[in-house]
Amino acid sequence: MRTKSSRIGRLTVILAVAGMLVAACGGGGTAGGDKSPVRISVNPWTGSRANAAVIAYLLKEKLGYPVELKDLDEGVDWQSFETGELDAILEVWGHDAERKTFIDEKKVALDAGTMGVNGSIGWYVPGWMAEKYPDISDWNTLNKYAELFKTSESGDKGQFLLGDPSYVSNDEALIKNLGLDYKVVTGGSEAALLESMKQAIAQETPLLAYFYDPQWAWSQEPLKSKPFVRVNLPPADGADCVDVATDAEGVNCDYPAYELYKAVSTKFAENGGKAYELIKNFNWTNLDQSTMAELIDNQGMTPDAAAAKWVADNEAIWSKWMPKQ
Repeated sequence: MRTKSSRIGRLTVILAVAGMLVAACGGGGTAGGDKSPVRISVNPWTGSRANAAVIAYLLKEKLGYPVELKDLDEGVDWQSFETGELDAILEVWGHDAERKTFIDEKKVALDAGTMGVNGSIGWYVPGWMAEKYPDISDWNTLNKYAELFKTSESGDKGQFLLGDPSYVSNDEALIKNLGLDYKVVTGGSEAALLESMKQAIAQETPLLAYFYDPQWAWSQEPLKSKPFVRVNLPPADGADCVDVATDAEGVNCDYPAYELYKAVSTKFAENGGKAYELIKNFNWTNLDQSTMAELIDNQGMTPDAAAAKWVADNEAIWSKWMPKQ
């Protein structure tokens, strides 16, 4: 015959096990007052680190969540939604294939709304080249100047310089489909790409490069007073344009405009509580992001210190992201 005390003891064990199961549910949720770490992807450009630093600061200092920032390549990070190792990507540039796989088909991720930043990617030459060779910014004439851009890495072709190899890039397909006598060479990082651009200005060396906005360097010297000029590729909205979203190998036109958005794991959206609300509400401008990124890259501040400064200076902006109490 079971005694009252044995029944109580069994009930206590059951409740304890149930509590442990709830605590194991992760995804930024809460269990018994404990908050699970919020796991955020940081891609290899400073704008992505700026997003993550500000959100991490607010999660930790204003909402009391632990945060894990994960340095992951763009595009590859989506796989971590399926393995349960990631809660959020704060800046997504297109990625139609990943959307289809992880949002539409596997349903392990959700679109958490736009982040307010408008992105653009293009091909650029230094301003001095555009002045010296007025037609060089027209893609139709690039083959005429391929000899100028040859390097030891590009061999007998002109060099087209990319930054980090994980970046969204249609360039090899574009070069092939437009019949251009160029070879894609990766600089290795955003910092290396910027350094090559600065050298092209200071030493007047030829350069054809991939570049983008938002990027703090546009508003700082030397690019501010000696800006690069964008090459006019076939327009993305042209009648003959092959869209990269439908045919990545056949793409033959310029990069489209990007309305950057956030992606989160489905479990985080369901269980993330106030952490998910903050990320869903996160929305700032190109200037906001560039201001943060400049503190990190140009002023040498750590991401945490830059975030603390930005938050102190911009309460009117971030207060709108905070979850309702």
